[in-house]
Amino acid sequence: LPGAARARSASPGSPPALDGSFLLSPLGGLMCAQAVLGLLVWSLIAATTYHLHAAYGWVMFVSLFFWILTLLFLVTYLLQLHQKFYMVPWPLVLMICNAVATVLYITAFVTCAAAVQPTSWRQWDYNRRAAASFFACVTMITYGVSTFFSFRAWKGLGSNAATSQVTDHA
Repeated sequence: LPGAARARSASPGSPPALDGSFLLSPLGGLMCAQAVLGLLVWSLIAATTYHLHAAYGWVMFVSLFFWILTLLFLVTYLLQLHQKFYMVPWPLVLMICNAVATVLYITAFVTCAAAVQPTSWRQWDYNRRAAASFFACVTMITYGVSTFFSFRAWKGLGSNAATSQVTDHA
């Protein structure tokens, strides 16, 4: 049945089919982790007085932007929409997105961690800011690992749900 679902979704007029096997691939699992961790980062920052500190505005931008972008990629791969647009080099696009996210999350993590003042532990939002710094670091690591797997998929070095579906049309 998985082959039948793949064949059905590959035809131009068919509705998108859900590909649960993508979630079991390294890229799919990492995308889910990035969505959850990114949500934690921006919601923790949003729960503080981030508008009073310019540094947290940058962290908020990076985390919210890449959270939305990751959700779009996740939905695209889950619904196998990338097969309908096979002329787009999806492994390359995903690798570039993950590499840029890694670099910008490095800056967001450093900015967030530097803005948490060690003497501000009495402030009501200190724990949220410190937790946001921690989760920004973990999110940065997941994007870095995802960049590695995206590079392997782009070069065709690994076989997972994402690469096998994209290369079927090439």
